[in-house]
Amino acid sequence: MLLLTGCQRAPAAPAPPASSAAPSYGATFLGSGDCAARGQAFREVPCTSERAVARVLVRREGARAGGAVECPLSTDFVLYIGGEGASGYACMRNLEAPHPGDPGMGGGPFTVVGDCVYRAGVGQVKETPCDGSGANAPEFRVTSAVPRRPDCPASTALYVELPGGGEGVGCARRL
Repeated sequence: MLLLTGCQRAPAAPAPPASSAAPSYGATFLGSGDCAARGQAFREVPCTSERAVARVLVRREGARAGGAVECPLSTDFVLYIGGEGASGYACMRNLEAPHPGDPGMGGGPFTVVGDCVYRAGVGQVKETPCDGSGANAPEFRVTSAVPRRPDCPASTALYVELPGGGEGVGCARRL
């Protein structure tokens, strides 16, 4: 039985830093519920704008210890915001598909039940699309989440660390 943990991953392509010169439509630059457009940097735009590509699910101020983020599991990517009076991060969700944060899609900042992973090195796995469309073929699928490893079914071939809460271990089966 193979034992691996630490399956969180950053977005596939790092997002450019947000520009502090962007116009602000709310009290906070890219506050919860605000929308953003991509360009040389992410800019806040009205959600009704044809340029809007993603919405802020949650906005957090400041940095978390160890770089951990507190975002909803449906987050597609995390946008780190730095600048005068606007440091922190925004948990972003694309306005249209694809949604890499959805189970099985091969992306997003968290590994969740329904995601597929492949071996990326000794003691390390990375997420990949379950449909095989990614650069790396899926080797395991996370089929359930439990509080402790002994609670996984006997068919478990890989244990995956899941984000926060009481369901902290993903039970993955070989594909």
